[in-house]
Order: sequence, then structure tokens, then C-alpha cells
Amino acid sequence: MVSGRRMAAVDAQFCWMSAKVPNDQFLLYAFDGEPADVGHAIEEVRRRARACPDLAMRVSDGSRLAYPVWVPAVVGPDWVVRHDLDGPNWTDCLAAVVGLADDQLDVRLMPWRLHLFFPVLGIPGASGPGSVAVMQVPHALADGVRASKMAAWLLGRATPVPRVPTPRPGFFPRRVIDAARAHRRMSRDVREGLLVTGTGSRVPQRTNARPDGARSVRTLVRHRSELAGPTVTVAVLVAVSTALSRLLGESAESLGAEVPTGKPGMPQAHNHFGNVGVGLYPALEPDLRAERISADLANGRRRFAHPATAAADRAFAAVPAALLRWGVSRFDPDARSPLVGGNTVVSSVDRGAADLSFGGARVVLTAGYPALSPMMSLTHGVHGIGDTVAVSVHAAESAVTDVDAYVRLLDAAL
Repeated sequence: MVSGRRMAAVDAQFCWMSAKVPNDQFLLYAFDGEPADVGHAIEEVRRRARACPDLAMRVSDGSRLAYPVWVPAVVGPDWVVRHDLDGPNWTDCLAAVVGLADDQLDVRLMPWRLHLFFPVLGIPGASGPGSVAVMQVPHALADGVRASKMAAWLLGRATPVPRVPTPRPGFFPRRVIDAARAHRRMSRDVREGLLVTGTGSRVPQRTNARPDGARSVRTLVRHRSELAGPTVTVAVLVAVSTALSRLLGESAESLGAEVPTGKPGMPQAHNHFGNVGVGLYPALEPDLRAERISADLANGRRRFAHPATAAADRAFAAVPAALLRWGVSRFDPDARSPLVGGNTVVSSVDRGAADLSFGGARVVLTAGYPALSPMMSLTHGVHGIGDTVAVSVHAAESAVTDVDAYVRLLDAAL
């Protein structure tokens, strides 16, 4: 019997689902300069990983009737690897980042890996040859916010990665009854106008086609002051609305996006978020569009704050492992849905102060490229560090035949 900390149900779902739909995340950090002592810089990353219990563990999944457990692991040499690029430029580096997704991690062996590229020429904001570090993180280990905290620790930030408590799932039937009662209360609050329902489902566009053909990533860089809007996230959503509607043409009358959003309260699992559906309102003028998008996001956060959401999460946390495994096994990634939650994904994470470094080189930008899935072949990342915001595109050829033309549309809209 392996001794360890039981995995939460939502994290186990991501773990088991990864065999059907790969879900590794790739967090990119670019630095102005190269390490003076490569060996010392790499060993410093490994040392910091060994000092953080949540970065020095792996998964043991030996029983079909039980949840996997997190057990201690030795941070080995292959957890931090340097790659040679086909060319020296920033665009060559981004092409290499796309290829990393072809080798998804096995969390039973290695729950994260840091990929290093240097020298890299033409990094936005760098004064000369620079370095790029890309942290690969399966979703079972962390959502976007938690993964950002892990990467920041590896790259020098003094703030420790917060621990997540060992799950205490409770009695499943009792939790289900409580969730049903809370849901009835939520329905009553909607009827009485105290809560607003979601924006509803959307008709699929070609951005919802199965990802096929070449995959590409691109990144645009802005100073925060250049993004007009109540928040950076809303400003980018307004721009995505313009670019996406021009890409899709007449079929884009009613577009929507899925926006991963953190839930309130203390996390009880490594994944503590949900997707909020927002309308993109391409027919509206930008100012009014921003108001509608802001309202959709605010209403989504209010639904997350409602007791029904927490009650549903507690019920899910108590699902027996065998039942959840069975449910995941029944998922068919080849099935097509007549309706979708959104026509693209816009994932936005503020990664804090520009206080990170690698081998003595200071960070100049951070970016991320949300994974594609069977029903989503165009995603966007919005990631800030200091006053620099990276707006990224991850696209399959089946959705965007000319990714550079789409990025030009997005660049102009921003």
C-alpha cells in the first residue's frame, strides 16, 4: 500500500480524462539575457523544486476502486531539460513550443517539466539574445492560477506554493441531497431576479471543428496602458470579438467565448475554477460591447459565489472513485455536439510582478497557449507580468487557414 495524499475528485477527473483529451498546460516565460553559468541556473531550479512538496511528488494510481494518491518523488535531471532550436529566432522558439504538446507527461512518472531554450533572438522587450523557459503542467497538478504560482516559485519568487488540504469527501448521498436543495434555491433566486442565468449555448463555428492540420501559436505584446477597457480581460475579449467576427464573416452574428474563471473560497483541490460563458456581441460598438461582456463576467462570478455552486462541488468531491472512473471511460472524444458553450476560449491570468529571473536574466514577458480540444480548435491566452501583457493565439489549420492573417486582425483590434 502506497502512503500519500488522496487526489481530489476534480483533479482525478482531469488525470483520467487526459488519456482521451490531452490537457497539459504550457506556461512560457521569456528573459532578457542568457545564464552566465548554465549548470548552476538549472540546478537552482531543481533545488527550489525539491524545497516545495507540491513540486516534488508524483501520482500513484494502483487501484481501480480508489482515487489516485500523490506520493513523494525525487526531482530528477530530466525534469529540467534544455533543447536545441532549429533556428535562433523567437518565431523558431514558438514553433518548438507547439511541438512540446506532442509529448504529454505521465503524472505517475513526472508531474511537471521545465523546457529551456537559449539563445533566442528577437524576444519582445529583450535587449539582445535571451532565454525562454516553458513549464509543462498536466491539469491534474494545477489549474492556470496554481500552475503560475508553481512556475513563479521555480523562477525565484519568494512566495511559497500554497498547500491544498487532503480531501474529506463526506457521505455521497447526503451531499447530493444538499446540492439538490441548493440548486432549487438558485432556481428560485433566478425567478426572483436575484441572479442571472448564463448566456446559453452557441451554434458551432469552424473554430469548433475538430483540430486538424498544422497547429500554430503566436503572441502579441502590449503595455497594460495600451489596452482600453475596464479590465485587461474585457479589453482583449472586445478585440477578439472584432477579429473573430471578421475571420468568420456572416456566420458570426452570435458569437460567444468560454472564459476560465477562479471560484471563490479556499481551494479544496488543485483545480479551483469553472468556465463562464460570455457573449462577444460583434454587432455592438466597442464601448457597449465592453459593458455587456463585463456584465456577463460579473454575473458568472455571482453564480460561482452562490451556495449552489459550492454544494455541487462538494457533491462531486464525494463521488466514489469507481463511479467517476466509469463515467470518464464512457466519454467519447469523437462525439460531436450540436451546441457549444463558446466559439473560442479566452484564458486570462495575471502572473504578478516582474520579479522572476533565470540564471540572472530578468523576465520580460510571460505567455500561455490554452490547449485545443475535440470541440475547440482556436484558443487565446492573456497573461500579464509587471506592466507587460501577452495576448496569444493557439490555432489549428482546420479553424484558421492563415494564422498570421488572423493575428493581424487581432493586432489591429487591440
